[in-house]
Amino acid sequence: MRDIDLEHFIVAAKAASYVGDGQKAMASRPGSHDLTFADGIWLYRDSYLGGRNFLGQEVVWQRGVPVWAMNYYGYIINPALIDAARAGETIKAALAALYAEGRFLGGFEWRGPHGIYRDRSEGAFEHFQGREAIEVDGAEAYALEYHGGLVVS
Repeated sequence: MRDIDLEHFIVAAKAASYVGDGQKAMASRPGSHDLTFADGIWLYRDSYLGGRNFLGQEVVWQRGVPVWAMNYYGYIINPALIDAARAGETIKAALAALYAEGRFLGGFEWRGPHGIYRDRSEGAFEHFQGREAIEVDGAEAYALEYHGGLVVS
């Protein structure tokens, strides 16, 4: 496995799935929402539960072997400032801009009509943790914690 190929695929898969309103798949667990993306030897699945508050996992397989995964939990902190629909619009627009830079980690800030999106992380795609948040009128209204990295058998 060449890491640069994996990292490039992760960015492409993230851009094509949730952000790109991509290929929905049959639920892998009762009540889950699943999205998939494939390219050659690579397969990606994002599977999450919930809506306003949600928990999920992304996994990448190379030739049927899991090689990378990320877990996340997102939640509305202040429903008086932002609802799930506006948070989703903000997240999709901000992540589309981030992925257009060819990356999914590192410091990033984006301003939109529903607030300021900020993402902070530590590490590289091999092993990382981070947090995204949306600030509205000077207060944090939404947050998501995530972590992940290479999966080695």
